[in-house]
Amino acid sequence: MISKAEVRPGDGWKYYFRSVMVADGQRPAGKPLRAAQDEAGVPPGIWKGRGLAVVGLKAGDVVTERQAELLLGEGRHPDADRMERELLAQGKSPVQARRVTVLGRPIEHNRSPETDKAKERTPWLGIDLTFRPPPTAHVAWALGDDETRRVLELCQDIARDRTLAWFEDAVAEIRWGSGGKHRKPVRDGLIVAVFRHYESRAAESKPLLHDHAVVSIRARRPDGKGTWGNLSADSLMTHIVAADTLYTLSFMEEVSARLGWAWEPREVTPGRRPVMEIAGIDERLIGWQSTRRQQIEDALPVLTAKYEEKHGHAPGERAAYALACQAADQTRSPKRTELLSLTELRKRWRTSAIRAYGAHAVDRLAERARAVAAAVWARVRPVVDIALAAVDVVAVVYVMRGAFKRHHLLAEARRHLSYTLRGRPHQPGLDDQIVQAVVDDYTRPVGRGLKMTADLRALYPRDIEDQAVVRPLTRNRSASRYERARLASSALTVRVHAARRADRLDSRTRPHPVAVSAAPRPQRRLARTDRKASRGREQKTDVTTVEQSSQMLQAAVARLQDGMRERALTHGSRPQPAPATTPAPHARPPGTQHTLGRTKGGVE
Repeated sequence: MISKAEVRPGDGWKYYFRSVMVADGQRPAGKPLRAAQDEAGVPPGIWKGRGLAVVGLKAGDVVTERQAELLLGEGRHPDADRMERELLAQGKSPVQARRVTVLGRPIEHNRSPETDKAKERTPWLGIDLTFRPPPTAHVAWALGDDETRRVLELCQDIARDRTLAWFEDAVAEIRWGSGGKHRKPVRDGLIVAVFRHYESRAAESKPLLHDHAVVSIRARRPDGKGTWGNLSADSLMTHIVAADTLYTLSFMEEVSARLGWAWEPREVTPGRRPVMEIAGIDERLIGWQSTRRQQIEDALPVLTAKYEEKHGHAPGERAAYALACQAADQTRSPKRTELLSLTELRKRWRTSAIRAYGAHAVDRLAERARAVAAAVWARVRPVVDIALAAVDVVAVVYVMRGAFKRHHLLAEARRHLSYTLRGRPHQPGLDDQIVQAVVDDYTRPVGRGLKMTADLRALYPRDIEDQAVVRPLTRNRSASRYERARLASSALTVRVHAARRADRLDSRTRPHPVAVSAAPRPQRRLARTDRKASRGREQKTDVTTVEQSSQMLQAAVARLQDGMRERALTHGSRPQPAPATTPAPHARPPGTQHTLGRTKGGVE
């Protein structure tokens, strides 16, 4: 997952110098940064981003203390000291020399009493994005052999860099003018300082592979003059969830491709979204690793109860996230003072896990993951049905939010790919195709701006007045929002399959389904001259893997049988296939679920 924090001048930036840049430890006063990093057993920070060339840096260069202080602490050029010396030698005044090294507006301007808004007096100079893989990845990284550790670190690098590149290409905007009314994509790219950490903040050190990517808010405007300004921080914050799902999806695919492991959903909190974990990893090891998570979960009910007492209702998605952050701050413990290398930490972690669960659970970790992955791949097909994916996405987002924007659909489309493919690679741009299918076929604008909502008449063109059918898409239910969202998705999926089967039984002429592989492979792509027309060419893929509502299934079967009888009376008798039946629970293999109609890929 990705969490965020703002970096401001003064005490905010000093915290990063004293703690974050040295593995969340306590850096003694006067100790050089590199020496403190060596003692903490973490690698030095490195620079990332396409905007580095403008300031004379390259991707992979080590982040020095002075560079970080100038760029991320003062908003100046990372080589400002040399530039000032040269300008002073040319006869420039100290004020003139300093002004040349400032990228954009000096932070001194914001401290002026002439500044009207209080928030402008404490400007942002950076945004800290923390990238953390799922808990089972921490377990495998800490307890596996050296080769497994190196591969997982490589997967972390690739997924993190891919997400940062998406921020640069699709999200990052530069703003200027009164109230930031002018916004355009950045000219060169982002400048990011990345620091890798190995441990959690638990009282007893536990493995937690994660990266702090501190994004400089300074970037060049696309005006041809090379002037500097500030990134639109709200644009970055708005797309955090979509970035989180992209990072998770990329990490899953890299792990599956390089280690042959599969993924499966795990419910952490009843009624909430499941998280994707490596299949076959002993769940007891997740509890052993997630000490901090347990501390946060213990503190969260108290904060949630206070919120409900104050506001009179349960917290929504945004409020729940804020409460989780508050619980994390309240349970944060001091970092250990004993300094150990990664090799020593891994020995300690292995000894702790063996003492708790035995050598058998630790030594055969990778072997079991590969064996379980074979069973997962046996029932997962690497193809995606864009039509069914669009129905799933619009149902979940509509129930969860009511009104939504494109980035909400994009995040849910990436979750759908994660649940469907379980780590298998997908075709580049497939998430955007799913979102476009939703926008074209199942949404209508609402209010002002870019907001939209689900078009129920498009989802239920013939029986929109049937409240029993539409009710799963409404929000006035006693179950949690996510449970209602999955119920709505299941009902719509059953309807799509019933409609497809009815069309086949009616012998109508239908366009031939075109199979689109989720994995990139050299083949001719489908021409899309008309989005509405191309949406009719339904493409194969998975069926939803969530729990099916028996009432919805029975209602769909009854409607299908009624339609078959009506067509039989209209067109004469014809042989009719037996209705689909649900096999007995004991006859199905573990982890599978039955869905009405013919399965078109995904998890069967």
